[in-house]
Amino acid sequence: MFAKGTFDTAGWTPQPAYDDRDGVSLGVVTMTKTFHGDLTGTSLVTLLVVSTPVEESKAYVALERIDATLDGRTGSFTVQHLAASEPSGQSLRVSVVPDSGTGELTGIRGEMQIHIAPDGTHSYVLDYTRPD
Repeated sequence: MFAKGTFDTAGWTPQPAYDDRDGVSLGVVTMTKTFHGDLTGTSLVTLLVVSTPVEESKAYVALERIDATLDGRTGSFTVQHLAASEPSGQSLRVSVVPDSGTGELTGIRGEMQIHIAPDGTHSYVLDYTRPD
């Protein structure tokens, strides 16, 4: 099954770097999202981020708990992000953490694609399954 829509981000809150030396900085950032479309709800995201002396080369890993309604079912689930960018390109994988679904979203599995348009609009496609 597929769920599509947009999301807004807010509250980008970086903490002071916990390791910053030789031009490589490691830090923690929190933010929230509001989902619209087939998935409606909110999330809290905690990111571990790294920046390097090369501006385009950076990475993050994150955990995001999404409290939402999906296909008429209400509950929550957690996704994990793994992202990297460098001058030659970017990669991003966002996967539902197995057995993290609660309420009517218990048993959800899947992958989420995220796209950021040139105008800054964020959109998602969630390719998911559920036990029924």
